[in-house]
Amino acid sequence: MAETTAETPLEGEESYEEITTFESEAVEGEYTSESLASRFGDPQPAAGTGRRKQSIARVRIVPGSGKWKINGRTLEGYFPNKVHQQEVNEPFKVLELDGRYDVIARISGGGISGQAGALRLGVARALNEADVDNNRGPLKKAGFLTRDDRAVERKKAGLKKARKAPQFSKR
Repeated sequence: MAETTAETPLEGEESYEEITTFESEAVEGEYTSESLASRFGDPQPAAGTGRRKQSIARVRIVPGSGKWKINGRTLEGYFPNKVHQQEVNEPFKVLELDGRYDVIARISGGGISGQAGALRLGVARALNEADVDNNRGPLKKAGFLTRDDRAVERKKAGLKKARKAPQFSKR
């Protein structure tokens, strides 16, 4: 029985060079699904994750009529405050894509404001993934792809709050 080494492929197997050269060669005139999508601007399904404070939003966008489902509820049902509704819609307004995608999101943790911020980041990341060439510039310029890492500072021992010290008395 012949010994096999890493350099010699087994019978019926391709060598590493054959696999890598075949995959890296692009056939002229042949389009991939990614290039077709960006060429014609068809809405593509995509997903993104957003985080803000203690909130995590897992977002999926699919071509549709602009419906929102957040933890099984509508946008107005989940965020009754108009400020939060506008905040999560901002990425669509910047790209002028209102009503072209349906949004399905699962949000957990944190409060209302943190959840709205997490959802906005998740939507922006999903839109960026759907069409990187056209969407990344405007989203980046508006600051929607940047994660806001501010969080509540922890309370320290010997202090009343994170930074508030007990009253000092000289005598």
